[in-house]
Amino acid sequence: MSLEPRVSPSRPRAIALWLLAVAGLVFLMVVVGGITRLTESGLSIVRWEPLSGALPPIGEAAWAAEFAAYRQSPQYQLINSGMSLEDFKNIYFWEYVHRLLGRIIGLAFALPLLWFAWKRAIPRGYGWKLGVILALGALQGAIGWWMVASGLVDRPDVSHIRLAVHLLTALAIFAATLWVALDLLRLARAGAGGPVRMPTAAIWLLSLLFLQYLFGAYVAGLDAGYAFASWPKMGDQWFPTEAPLLEPFLRNFADNPIVVQFIHRWLAFAVAAAALVLARAAWRKGHWQSAAALIGAVTVQILLGIFTLLSGVELWIAASHQGMAVLLLAAALVAAHRLGGEERATAPSLEPGRLKEEPA
Repeated sequence: MSLEPRVSPSRPRAIALWLLAVAGLVFLMVVVGGITRLTESGLSIVRWEPLSGALPPIGEAAWAAEFAAYRQSPQYQLINSGMSLEDFKNIYFWEYVHRLLGRIIGLAFALPLLWFAWKRAIPRGYGWKLGVILALGALQGAIGWWMVASGLVDRPDVSHIRLAVHLLTALAIFAATLWVALDLLRLARAGAGGPVRMPTAAIWLLSLLFLQYLFGAYVAGLDAGYAFASWPKMGDQWFPTEAPLLEPFLRNFADNPIVVQFIHRWLAFAVAAAALVLARAAWRKGHWQSAAALIGAVTVQILLGIFTLLSGVELWIAASHQGMAVLLLAAALVAAHRLGGEERATAPSLEPGRLKEEPA
């Protein structure tokens, strides 16, 4: 039997569907990561074992060894001293599932990618993009351990800065995977046409979204959501004047829980305004479903954020808030892609002597 790769036509639709499935796994990963953070489970596994760590502890001796390792951590000694083995198993579960999902996503991306490459089924110009996403996924694993390691030395919590890097990288992987999938679906439908360019309105929205996600990660990492469980005011004031400020002043935008929560509250409405601009543009081009989905997503996300505060950061509401952040990103990308595809279809050719519009 010959092991030579077979030359076959490109399969943009099959690759797009595979990428959408991977994006779904990344969405699940972000939700589980939020639960891991909310249950303070992220420091329960104190070693990074990419291969052997895929199996959970089996038997009493294995569990005793894991628990003994955890008891040496700052989190146990300063916060969870006296925790029972059963309680340890509860927090271990979420961190284990989080890491297991990371391994599954890596395999779910790498193995099909190798298969499509061997079959030479990847359309021209997309191989390097898939390679970049694969590299980002590998980097994300290292970032995850870099984040966890920050809470295993002399502090009982992970660095909120590293947490933000970890979350934003996950969202960047999700966005890149979804955008390439949308490009490939368009290629499969039209049979021609290059990648869609991001509309200007979408660039503004995505910039604000990722800035909001940054502050959302700071809120989570600093436990800033517990600072004020009221809305729209923080207690009896729009901004608590008695709040202590850090020096130098710029540190407040990353390290002050009250300032961070304040920014995260009101930046949401700048995101909503940018979403309205993009949705209006999409609606005027006839993409009313994408426009409605975007407006619905940003509305639900703001409401979930308010309910998270009012509930005192109830687990299921806060986890839904983090999951909805990914769905909002997806809605923004779909609307941007539909609008960008419309603009590309009506753009005049730049070839000399040709000013005809390209076919849709």
